[in-house]
Amino acid sequence: MPAKAKHRRPKQHPIARKLAFAGTGGAALALPLISTTTAGAAVTQPATVASVTTLTPAAAPAVEKAAAPLTYSVIGGDTLSKIAVQHSVNGGWQALYDANKSTIGGNPSLIQPGLKLSLGTAAKAAAARAKTISAEPAAPTYANNLDGWIRESLDVMAKHGIPGSYNGIHRNVMRESSGNPLAINNWDSNAAAGIPSKGLLQVIDPTFRAYHVPGTPMDSYDPVANITAACNYAAARYGSIDNVNGAY
Repeated sequence: MPAKAKHRRPKQHPIARKLAFAGTGGAALALPLISTTTAGAAVTQPATVASVTTLTPAAAPAVEKAAAPLTYSVIGGDTLSKIAVQHSVNGGWQALYDANKSTIGGNPSLIQPGLKLSLGTAAKAAAARAKTISAEPAAPTYANNLDGWIRESLDVMAKHGIPGSYNGIHRNVMRESSGNPLAINNWDSNAAAGIPSKGLLQVIDPTFRAYHVPGTPMDSYDPVANITAACNYAAARYGSIDNVNGAY
């Protein structure tokens, strides 16, 4: 991207490059206790009942839902230790056994498929967190080649509102550098001035610094940084890299 002269195809650099990219919970505790003793609590513990009834209609179901234990159905190959670890049971397998002793029987090593075990409220919270994490989309991965560099640059451009298409970038890259991220023009007027055009889209250092896009390396030879800065420059001057069909 010369400042004063048109580009000609730069000499190709032979070097191959591999990039590195880089007592306050009373309300919650009181609800399970009043599930079988509500009437008695209303007479003998008016203070406790009052603290519970101050919950809004919307808040009460939320507390009850959080306090509800999670149930697990035993399958072949399960052990109490394995179940406790998988479901983050507080107190480990011993607590799991104590909570389900009447169901399991006297030997904690013998649990039959089909048994329904209560895992407790902590396990329910852990399961909810795991569900939230699994619902998050995985970070995209990009190939370390021209296709991957263009696609990663397009994602960065989209975040910053920089226009441009895959075809527009690819066409200009092939004209300017033939896809060599280390290409450099050592013979034109810019080179004579000490600011040779560099990289996939042949950007001189002053232009690269002026149009560098945050989130990419401050390195004009970096493929993604070079493409993104060049497209940012082209957008400012020509509306889009798609509108560039020659020296720019």
